[in-house]
Amino acid sequence: MNCELEFKSGVGRKEKMSDLEVVALSLTAEFMSIDSENSLFKEINNQQIPNLIERSQFNKRRRKLFLFLEEVRIKLASHFLEFEDYFIVDSMPLEICKFARHNRIKI
Repeated sequence: MNCELEFKSGVGRKEKMSDLEVVALSLTAEFMSIDSENSLFKEINNQQIPNLIERSQFNKRRRKLFLFLEEVRIKLASHFLEFEDYFIVDSMPLEICKFARHNRIKI
């Protein structure tokens, strides 16, 4: 896998956290079942990660790196598939419309 995510020209402000650090923090949060940036940033502090960026910057950078994160997930899953026959998916019901609108929904 190519770990060089973007070409950096060296012009402008130096980023506090690299793209790989953002990816690593995002995947670690998923592993720890932390699904929101608010929860993640309540759990960690600047002493644990000295170059931690602000929550809004983290969220923006994570969205920008979405395709790379998906590539990492696919590669990780392919390694797990070699050894397992069964998988458990932990999910929760998600309301997509109010029950009062169920007759009009087109999904």
